[in-house]
Amino acid sequence: MSERGLREGGAGATERARQFAFDDSDFAALRALIKQETGIHLTDSKKELVYGRVSRRLRALGLHSFGEYRQLLESDDAAELREFCNAMTTNLTAFFRESHHFEYLKEHVLKPRVADPRASRRIRIWSAACSSGEEAYSIAMAVREAIPDLARWDVKILATDIDSEMVRIARSGVYSAERLSRLEQRRRERFFEELGGEERGSYRVASELAGLITFKQLNLLRPLPMKGPLDAIFCRNVIIYFDKETQRELFSRVALLQRANDVLFLGHSESLFKVCEDYALVGKTIYRRA
Repeated sequence: MSERGLREGGAGATERARQFAFDDSDFAALRALIKQETGIHLTDSKKELVYGRVSRRLRALGLHSFGEYRQLLESDDAAELREFCNAMTTNLTAFFRESHHFEYLKEHVLKPRVADPRASRRIRIWSAACSSGEEAYSIAMAVREAIPDLARWDVKILATDIDSEMVRIARSGVYSAERLSRLEQRRRERFFEELGGEERGSYRVASELAGLITFKQLNLLRPLPMKGPLDAIFCRNVIIYFDKETQRELFSRVALLQRANDVLFLGHSESLFKVCEDYALVGKTIYRRA
């Protein structure tokens, strides 16, 4: 769920310029629903943001009021509830964002495993809010670079996100040249293939990366389907949108998926302080299972 931003103010929507009436009861109802469905906690300052995002759904559906839209959501329309959650989640991401996490994964998790002939060759990594896939493919690149003889290993990366459209984009593995502009040339040349024809100017990830990853839609508030143990979990730029109670409930379940010394990565402004005592801080937003 990265950060498209539930931080963007209320760009483009003021009381005078609104196409649709939007009062406090509309905001309260939609705020309660997104909290119930995704765990996202919206403050009063996000009223204009909610209007801006949800009004796009009204236009797409040909509706005339937020009241009509609320009735549609209350009618148990699963497809529209999914679209509503997609509209309200966030999708700012990049390849090797917060690069020190990937260096830690390589130098302190993967390479020590390679160097130890007695260590297990089974590795499981979870990207818990993969957005459009850049994080998961960055993990796969780190794996490929750290483990030369990968064919002798059992490595799987699970990448999930609540936004079904982002999961679709991630699974396609196709990115514009702009998305790859900050990626080192050696990585672009090794791990991406330039497309031709109508897709000229776009790049597809190499099969050696795509083959490591399974993409799935997953709501972190629901039961977690994986059994573990998970050697590393990337749960970055997610819990910043949750209240403390939701954070505690989530990590009480996440901790069960890891063994002592397994690694958890959080986003740059996130912390487990007063949230979970099952992890010890070992680096900048890097935790080890206690």
